[in-house]
Amino acid sequence: MKHRIVVLGAGYAGSYVAGTLARRLSPADAEITVVNAEPDFVQRLRLHQLAAGREIEAPQLAEVFAGTGIRLRVARVTAVDPERQVVTVADAKGASAGEGAGEGGGALGYDTLVYALGSHGGDGGVPGVAEHAFDVSVRPCALRLRERLDSLDRRGAGGRVLVVGDGLTGIETATEIAESRPGLSVTLVARAELGAPLSAGARGHLRGACDRLGITVLEHTRVEAVEAARVRCADGTVLASDATVWTAGFAVAPIAAAAGLGVTESGRMAVDRTMRSVSHPNVYAVGDSACAIGDNGRPLPMSCASAGYTGMQATAAIVGRLTGRSIAHTKLEYVGNHISLGRRDGILQRVDGEGRAKPKYTGGRKAARVKAAILRMSLWANAHPTFGLPRRKHHLTAVPTSSKASAGKAVA
Repeated sequence: MKHRIVVLGAGYAGSYVAGTLARRLSPADAEITVVNAEPDFVQRLRLHQLAAGREIEAPQLAEVFAGTGIRLRVARVTAVDPERQVVTVADAKGASAGEGAGEGGGALGYDTLVYALGSHGGDGGVPGVAEHAFDVSVRPCALRLRERLDSLDRRGAGGRVLVVGDGLTGIETATEIAESRPGLSVTLVARAELGAPLSAGARGHLRGACDRLGITVLEHTRVEAVEAARVRCADGTVLASDATVWTAGFAVAPIAAAAGLGVTESGRMAVDRTMRSVSHPNVYAVGDSACAIGDNGRPLPMSCASAGYTGMQATAAIVGRLTGRSIAHTKLEYVGNHISLGRRDGILQRVDGEGRAKPKYTGGRKAARVKAAILRMSLWANAHPTFGLPRRKHHLTAVPTSSKASAGKAVA
């Protein structure tokens, strides 16, 4: 019987892991199934651009995985049962069924599970966010925001867009909307100083970009409630808004926690240095779903770069353990931020080993070109998941037990 590997999620991390495993493991010994809620690859790094009105590519996953031997199930993951080693999925209409159900809904058994369900916008417990705010963390939400912005443009009365959160997503969203839709009034609400984690020079560059694009910046402002046409701030200020975009944090799905898998307080899966669950040794987590400790001793941030590093480490661990080979420790590092400020401006900010911004930064068109190149490279790599990988397919020689008794052997 073949060893069943199931990968949940086909984002930056999941598609890489699935493609690499397909290239490294013999199909005579292992079968790989990818479960994803949408039929195509979503460029999450560009969803703010999609919301602002730009068209972005979305390769069909069936074409991405064609010829790799990977089986694709377009379905939504609803539950994981690590004791029975079963994943329950639902079709587009929400129906689910037992083992052996048709395409879409049903259940999948696994021997090794790769949990790569990523993250989504988190409301931080602020009332009204779920009901009244937009976000750009997933494509359906980005498209709904796009529709609202289109309607404001058609109205032609200078609609007011309020972006809450001055992290990378908030900055990129505010600047993209301001540049792409100059008829709209854009306000960026920052809880602390604008661009606080950046170097002094980069902060100045960011402030200049906001001034150039006509973005109003409100610093040291905390939103305590979102309503249909306004937000209320902790200091009593009320801000009118025709479209409130919430980018003040991200959260993960409760599936791992509900399954009894070991998770952190935030719900991210607790893993060892090889991305293996600390509670269930035949489960791995990658990308935003994993609380991975970097080489500097700090948790890796939710980012595309972290997806790449954790994906490489998990793949090396899975191949090593299943084929009886040694497990290499790949890098788990955080080197910096690449921030788009519209189409022709940007900031490249490197950080030191402690995650603090280095004094020097790169800004302007050069930074924008580098960020655009990163986006193109990320898309190409995920659209060609097996390119450039070793062609030799290894046979499985060692299949680890899935019992909880092995959890203590999680670290290679």
